[in-house]
Amino acid sequence: MTAETKKKVSLFDRFLNGVERVGNKLPHPIALFAIFAAVTALLSAIFAAMGVSASGELINRATNTVEMQTITAVSLLNQKGVIYMLTSAVKNFTGFAPLGVVLVAMLGVGVAETSGYIPTILKRTVAVTPRSLITPVVVFLGIMSNIASDAGYVVLIPIGALMFMAYGRHPMAGLAAAFAGVSGGFSANLVIGTTDPLLSGISTEAVHILDAARSVEPTSNWYFMIASTFLITIIGTIVTDYIVEPRLGKYNGKFLEGAFESNQITAKEQKALRMANITLLVMTLLVVLVCLPADSFMRNPKTGSLIAGAPLMQSIIVLIMFFFLIPSVVFGYVSGKFKDNKDVCGAMGKAMSSMGAYIALAFVAAQFISYFSYTKLGTIIALKGAQFIESTGIGGIPLMILFILFSAFINLFMGSASAKWTILAPVFIPMFMLLGYSPELTQVAYRIGDSTTNIITPLMSYFAMIIVFAKEYDENSGIGTLISTMLPYSIFFLIGWSLLLVVWMFFGLPLGPGAGLFM
Repeated sequence: MTAETKKKVSLFDRFLNGVERVGNKLPHPIALFAIFAAVTALLSAIFAAMGVSASGELINRATNTVEMQTITAVSLLNQKGVIYMLTSAVKNFTGFAPLGVVLVAMLGVGVAETSGYIPTILKRTVAVTPRSLITPVVVFLGIMSNIASDAGYVVLIPIGALMFMAYGRHPMAGLAAAFAGVSGGFSANLVIGTTDPLLSGISTEAVHILDAARSVEPTSNWYFMIASTFLITIIGTIVTDYIVEPRLGKYNGKFLEGAFESNQITAKEQKALRMANITLLVMTLLVVLVCLPADSFMRNPKTGSLIAGAPLMQSIIVLIMFFFLIPSVVFGYVSGKFKDNKDVCGAMGKAMSSMGAYIALAFVAAQFISYFSYTKLGTIIALKGAQFIESTGIGGIPLMILFILFSAFINLFMGSASAKWTILAPVFIPMFMLLGYSPELTQVAYRIGDSTTNIITPLMSYFAMIIVFAKEYDENSGIGTLISTMLPYSIFFLIGWSLLLVVWMFFGLPLGPGAGLFM
């Protein structure tokens, strides 16, 4: 490595350290989200008084039709807004999507951890997996977890930390690698997931503005997303091993109750692991057998799909809970860790008690996200930005890169991929179609931008939860620590993924079955 290269690395490292210092000087995350909510309320009153608005063709999700709408800033500090804040607080909290997902999943994961099932699996993993492969495995599994919607956030991210810990590596690096795969690589996958039919349905409605006979299929981005899976895995591995983990230094915190002090598995643990794994296999086969029939109740009753609108996907978190819980109970009884049902229930209670900090944080974060949505500020920013891009008059690859950057920027203010696409698709798909670009290409560009900044925005629903996970390994960590840790992933994902699209366009490769780049 040359002196010049070392200087560049050190400069980047100093930049990240600066981000961390500034970020961690901010108040406690609970107080910070409360401040965010207060600032949102104040800005909403100012912009509403100024009459700030934006117009554009938007998709009405109730009717799935495109309508010209004018969106005006809504104040939270008038009578109606105050009533909304007071009456919606409980609903915002209980309806906060990640809350139920996290708590239900943790019932199973917590028992798996307390019983010794997860530590024993990790010991076995360490024994058979080369150290050099653990990072790409964690990133790759994070990407693939998106098949099960948001399950990866609550299952794989904490397990990623434990896997690194099992290798004597910094658990925060494992958490970061898993988070990068799950959230930064949200749109990448080897198979069609829940996101594909959701976005393609919105794209189809936007296409109908110009061509009522054309539709965008759920498989329209499949080839590109397969290639993206390997790209994100490679980039995520390099960033973890050469940027993130060296910055973290040596881990001086406590390891999981000494679980990884020795990688030796006792005879009793061996037997318990075998019985638990057999239980897991039987459960998996039962679910597969239930799902196989064409008229299975786990399929979408209209389409027969096991993905889009299917009860299987809607119940995936509960299934995951049982997939962790039941084998863990078997492991606990066979290994002697559990003596009776009181031990099992105690493990579940312990799992819930460990989530106290997250529950408190979730209450405040839920209010902030709800307020931001109510005030329409995110929608106005998106529409104003879209109008600006339309006015630039640029085309070709630079236009696509600009759209990726714009999508990445908007993602900092609006967490939901489908909500943003509902706003942006009716604007950009017709605009790009008139310029000769296919709606499938526009959708791909959006997905790149939308995924890459998930890991650095507090408006991402699971961001608060990741902060709580991080505090388990570094009690001094805060928003600054998490953002500075994840920022290299965001930067290099954005650059690498954009370059992949440029290469794809240069060679004129299909994005998916029957989905080209141009009209």
